[in-house]
Amino acid sequence: MRSSATSILLILPLAACSHHKANVNDGAVYETYGVHNNQDDSPCASPDCRYVRGPGEPADPIYPPYWTSNWTMYRVFQNYQTHLPPYDGRPPAPLQEGTDYEVSYGATYYDSTWRGPSGDGAMMEHYEKRCLPIFPIDNQFTCSFISLGNAAFFVTYPEDRPKGMPPVCLFSKWNHPPRRDFVKHLPYSQGDSAQLGTGGQGYSFWVSAANGRPIQTGASPDRTQDPAILFGYAFAPVNGVVQPQSFYFSGYPMPPANAPIVSQNYTNFAPVQPEPAKTWAQVSGLDPATLPLCQLFDPPSTPGPQAAEGALMTAPPREAPAKAAPTWGDIGRWRKQ
Repeated sequence: MRSSATSILLILPLAACSHHKANVNDGAVYETYGVHNNQDDSPCASPDCRYVRGPGEPADPIYPPYWTSNWTMYRVFQNYQTHLPPYDGRPPAPLQEGTDYEVSYGATYYDSTWRGPSGDGAMMEHYEKRCLPIFPIDNQFTCSFISLGNAAFFVTYPEDRPKGMPPVCLFSKWNHPPRRDFVKHLPYSQGDSAQLGTGGQGYSFWVSAANGRPIQTGASPDRTQDPAILFGYAFAPVNGVVQPQSFYFSGYPMPPANAPIVSQNYTNFAPVQPEPAKTWAQVSGLDPATLPLCQLFDPPSTPGPQAAEGALMTAPPREAPAKAAPTWGDIGRWRKQ
């Protein structure tokens, strides 16, 4: 059963296999610095991919055991260089909706108590009409990323599924939901925090597209052209309780996604347990070994906007002969050295 953002998170694995170092034969493994997979699979700034907080810095926020939240996604495609996230609401003036950024919606469902053969933890990030714009593809369709333990699935829906795509493909065998204490893997940024008002806490870094290593703490200044990729998460108090405020990051900065900066700002956050029938039940009975691998970071090239009749693809086709900008897949895909 598909869920609706009106009726009601990047994904990661581990638990029972939390000390497993991925093998090159395991398929797609993306570097997330300990957030979504084993810290040994990323070129972190410290050996344990953990940032120790300094004097005067706040204690790390912790996710509730389970929660749900709607969010508003801002895809900022123009004049972002001097108006970087985190955003305390809409992107600030003089940025204008339609001219400088696009608004879309979605929802996240999280349950750290889920247990299954693939590991611990369940998470679903559902994008309405605008899929996650971190890939070099047209993102104008509804999608969901579902992580059950280590297995991460990519789901599309009949009303706007790109031609030739299956309903489900395997995003990664090693991409679990963030652990409740995942913020320990991100550096605290005083500059990011100041943009959120009293009690706001921002954690972010830019990583080099050349080698994947962190090169800057904090979203500002912009490093898109270096090229580098931003990953950040913010918390803020609501009625005296600190809760997720936004997830902000670099999307694919060139057409067709055209998403140099993206921010998912949470709304209606509630520490309630998601209903499996409305979330991950749609993939919980699937065997990851039987699914086609997704091609989202490496979409197939075609001579025209549509694939050949009857062709099976696991990403919308790309007309351009080559990517013009790096993706998380370029710096994060597991490769032999």
